[in-house]
Amino acid sequence: MQAQTEGRREANLALLLRTLRARGPLSRAQLAAGSGLSKATVAPLLVNLERRGLTERAGTTTTQGRPGELVQLRPGAVCGIGLDVRPGHLGATITDLTGDVHLRRQTRCDTSVPEHALDRLADLTRAALENLPRADWAGVTVAVPGRADRTAGTATATRLRWREVAVVDGLAARTGLPLDRLDLDTEANLAAYAEHDGDPVDDLVYLNGDHGVAAGVIANGALVRGADNRAGEVGHVVLDPLGGTCCACGRRGCWETQVGLDAFLHACAPRDDRVHDPALAPTERMAILRGRAERGDARTLDALHRTAEALASGLSVLTTLLNPRKIVLGGYFAALPDWLVAPQEQGRTRVTASALGFTAGGKGAALAALRRVLDDPTVVPVKESGPETGGSHEGASA
Repeated sequence: MQAQTEGRREANLALLLRTLRARGPLSRAQLAAGSGLSKATVAPLLVNLERRGLTERAGTTTTQGRPGELVQLRPGAVCGIGLDVRPGHLGATITDLTGDVHLRRQTRCDTSVPEHALDRLADLTRAALENLPRADWAGVTVAVPGRADRTAGTATATRLRWREVAVVDGLAARTGLPLDRLDLDTEANLAAYAEHDGDPVDDLVYLNGDHGVAAGVIANGALVRGADNRAGEVGHVVLDPLGGTCCACGRRGCWETQVGLDAFLHACAPRDDRVHDPALAPTERMAILRGRAERGDARTLDALHRTAEALASGLSVLTTLLNPRKIVLGGYFAALPDWLVAPQEQGRTRVTASALGFTAGGKGAALAALRRVLDDPTVVPVKESGPETGGSHEGASA
């Protein structure tokens, strides 16, 4: 019986936290109406959340009858750490429960050597934790540009030359952090999560514009993973099986060979051009190409035109198969929106550029790390004892 009560209380605390995150600041009456709980149930739960440092008072409202005290999530109270891996670069992002980004750091790294990359990821994790001296941290999630086995904690990424690299175990061994606070997922899935967090459209497709082309698919508000967590590998949909370019997967004419970043850069400039310099961050390369396009460079404009056409062909397939309400184009697609996003029309499906650009995966990873707290706020200890809480992990009954 006690376990059932504890479970119900944790579920109700999570419900209030998610309601505040989606709609706050709110009064007690508004929280009760929005969550479906009674005012009598909401009151002690709010005390519990405040004593865990997760919420704070935010003034009063007079919209209905007598003034009501508003409650909101406390900025910076709990943070999630997101790490992102891409060829030649690593990144770290810190995000709190409100969605605000407190840190975004990027560093160059030879990611083709897994042990070296894991060493640097551990360094980024320690540096991120040092930036949170007064805040609780929910966890660390790693975004990888390939396949992620979340059960085994391993990643396989052709572009990185990674094969079943033990990311979670490796990070735990290097940092001493508990395994239950570490996770990984694909960059596309996590970017889709970040986009959905900013605009909760129930049927959404995120398409990354990178060396590999993958999609994060959200249907009916839930991420579609597939039987082996391999849903969304749309870059290997064959669009030109006869005359197309050979793909790294062994087939010919994959969509990735037409709109992947490698194909785009090759179309834009010869191999000795500086846009092929791996030391340059993707944003720097895109800035160079955007400048050339704005100056009317013929080769750059031709590459943009052909890429936009190939992008439209693949998007029509995704629209037909998935019928999303919204498609978000990320990565280099979003960095060149006038040429690659603006021309896209997919009937009733809205096509937009990601405002997060190349940082979408990192932010999504940080947000994903926060799910531990959003699912069960009692993992954050109470900051002070009192009769309503009854100890470090006790709270008011639901």
